[in-house]
Amino acid sequence: MNWENIAGQENLKKLLQESITENRVSHAQLFIGKEGYGTMPLVLAYAKEILKGENEHAASKVEHLNHLDLHFSFPVFTDNRNSLSKNKFEEFREMILDFPYASFDDWTAVLESENKQFFISADEIDEQNQKFALKSFEGGTKILIVWRADKMNTAASNKFLKFLEEPPAKTIILLTAESSDDILPTILSRTQLIEVPRINDEDLEAYLKNKFNVSTEKGKEVVHQSQGNLNDAVKFLSSQDKNPEFEKLFVQWVRDAFMVKKKPEYLKNIIIWAKEIAGWNREKQKNFLNYASEIFRLALLQNYQSEELVYKKIDANGFNWTGFSKFISGANIINILEEINTADLHLTRNGNPKIVWTDLGIKLSRYIHKNT
Repeated sequence: MNWENIAGQENLKKLLQESITENRVSHAQLFIGKEGYGTMPLVLAYAKEILKGENEHAASKVEHLNHLDLHFSFPVFTDNRNSLSKNKFEEFREMILDFPYASFDDWTAVLESENKQFFISADEIDEQNQKFALKSFEGGTKILIVWRADKMNTAASNKFLKFLEEPPAKTIILLTAESSDDILPTILSRTQLIEVPRINDEDLEAYLKNKFNVSTEKGKEVVHQSQGNLNDAVKFLSSQDKNPEFEKLFVQWVRDAFMVKKKPEYLKNIIIWAKEIAGWNREKQKNFLNYASEIFRLALLQNYQSEELVYKKIDANGFNWTGFSKFISGANIINILEEINTADLHLTRNGNPKIVWTDLGIKLSRYIHKNT
């Protein structure tokens, strides 16, 4: 990964590059931010720069993720009583080489194991300890990249803490995590924290135009939807053909939710609706949640007479966009978006999708009529 191939993050790139040239690279650093913000691309570019400074031939090896002194740990599920990253490294390598902004959900989808428990195990930390106890193959620095360090279980975290406290000589540890909430405070205190912010809109739009040749209008729409997350932006672009399906099911949901207040029998329709969506893979379900969130936000802007910011409306199948928007206001938008975020969280944590979607569908019927 080259610095110039990373979307935005110019200030952070400069900071990391200066730390190398000024010889002040911390031995343990934690990059905190969503994968779509560029945590892994930044870490890979950083590792490449460090190793290239010791050996100019290292660059191409790092680019192909086959440098012998560059090691990776990442979450996997237990397979035949084994939970070591090395058993799934080729799949992980292929995913990262294809798209370094790939998310944890992308990884579970690659292994077709969305419903299994993924974690970094104590056995994995023992494995890395053994590797780093050996001399480096090329006589220089050894680097360990821990992707999604927040997925370490308790036993792994405790063993990793000892690894941090007494690291082998010439060792650099680079961790990524979506947040620091699930990481031991003692680990946090022994790492240099690097906050990776969302990609600013201008840089994200420029990246999409350059890489995907999108129009200015489409670029602005995707940037609005993705909120600085390149992974989400690419998925929005690739799922354009799914929007008619999303639109149809959103309209069905809203119409049934409106009717439930007067005719409770419409709850049956919501249950059927929930069952259909629950049959999708998790990534598609989460994409639909993102789509619904954005439609509700746009409806709020429409209701508050900020039509110049409404870049997309639903007008298919006789849907009354203006009439619908009048029901979305400050009185209910927070509740609606919170419920969508909660549903997203439950799906991420392998909640039962039928229950998640049924609950969300019914709750909309409660909030859609809330005026105060």
